[in-house]
Amino acid sequence: MEPAIPGSGALETGFDPPRLGNALAMAEETEKERVDRELIELLNELRVALPGVQVLFAFLLTIPFSSRFETLTPEQDAMYFGTFVVTLLASAFLMAPSAYHRLRFRQGDKERLLASANRFAIAGLAMLALALGGASLLVADLLYGDAAAWIAVVCTLAVLVWCWFGLPLGRRAGVGTATPRR
Repeated sequence: MEPAIPGSGALETGFDPPRLGNALAMAEETEKERVDRELIELLNELRVALPGVQVLFAFLLTIPFSSRFETLTPEQDAMYFGTFVVTLLASAFLMAPSAYHRLRFRQGDKERLLASANRFAIAGLAMLALALGGASLLVADLLYGDAAAWIAVVCTLAVLVWCWFGLPLGRRAGVGTATPRR
């Protein structure tokens, strides 16, 4: 067994007291506390995703006003518009939990809000993955042509789908659940 990393909180046995403390605290929380904690976690996660969507959306809004926009082929126009639409949908889905929360505030609907917000967040991330793929397709097509564009979009989507969906769903299914060594 490898020695514990100094300052990591892990003993030489691989036992990690801070994590055990969090697990015990979560096991003792009430249903209301669990829902409140999960909602806070979800809203914090959305705060991470939204700036990326906003930057992409702002970029897409400026493109039609550039001089090069007039030279796009009909296929590139379609790529642009498709990317614009999925970026708009990503924004809508990722902002929906905040709107839902505001409209249902203090109406005893937090469990349903959490379930809906989770679905909105997943849909928003899926749309964001498509938007990033579309942006990589359009930029690579403009700079390097068809072959590079399709390589760029396939690589972009492969990485995003694996990191955002494959790994978490694999863990949920029990694939690769061994505890990593420190």
